[in-house]
Amino acid sequence: MSSKLSGKVVLITGAARGIGAETARRVASRGARVSLVGMEPERLASLARELGPGHAHFECDVTDQRALERAVAGTKSALGGIDVVVANAGIANNGTVAVNSVEALARTIEVNLTGVIRTVSATLSEVTARRGYYLLVSSAAAIHALPGMSAYAASKIGVEHFGSSLRMELAHKGVGVGVAHPGWIDTDMVRDTKEDLPTFRELLRKLPGPFGKMTSVEICAEAFAEAIERRQRKLYVPGSLAIMAGLRTLLWTSAADWLFARDARKIVPNLEREVQAVGREFGRQSVAAVQRATNAQ
Repeated sequence: MSSKLSGKVVLITGAARGIGAETARRVASRGARVSLVGMEPERLASLARELGPGHAHFECDVTDQRALERAVAGTKSALGGIDVVVANAGIANNGTVAVNSVEALARTIEVNLTGVIRTVSATLSEVTARRGYYLLVSSAAAIHALPGMSAYAASKIGVEHFGSSLRMELAHKGVGVGVAHPGWIDTDMVRDTKEDLPTFRELLRKLPGPFGKMTSVEICAEAFAEAIERRQRKLYVPGSLAIMAGLRTLLWTSAADWLFARDARKIVPNLEREVQAVGREFGRQSVAAVQRATNAQ
């Protein structure tokens, strides 16, 4: 079966594992040539071998503009240009503002939001030249935040609005911009949080509808690949999150705050105790990414 992605070059950040790695597999199966960008060179090289010939990989921290520019130049040299960018790289800090250092909070926003902005800036001339497409990865956290997710939610709603403005800026150039809102996807990052924080597991069980639903990484990546083919404007995984997005203003009322506040009296102190007991401000995979970035500086 022919695909609109056949022969297209797709650059994916955060491609070493999780949604990024599985999306790479899905678009490669549709005939795309993939540039794998991330901070785990061994995993990137292994994935490139798995995908077969015609792909490339580059070690890169998305908060490092020079590294991004090297990855873009390498992609152009190896694959001829860039048609699609999936700005997927992201981390999540554990816990509240009270128990996380300002460095952890700022790093989350730096990777998740500033990293997306830097990725777009580094690739824009190549994508514009091919009248290509961006898929920027936001989150269900942009629809409604939860205790312990202040920096993460801020970064993801920032991605959403950055993407909305970018779409208008690039429309006359024939460049498409989509924003993806995945919910809880069964990735290493989410599993780390569930393992570290029993209160998070309890909260998941109580969340209504799609906010409490866990989705496989395979289903998420398939939705990403289809959105790329269609140059989709908005993507929600699971799809029922679209309803919640439409009701977003109701989720931000004082009545909704009151309902969350009832449980927060118990949830927040428990969450803070658990974060302090773990002794890490990030899950195992996210903290590893932070440490790699620090060591590279």
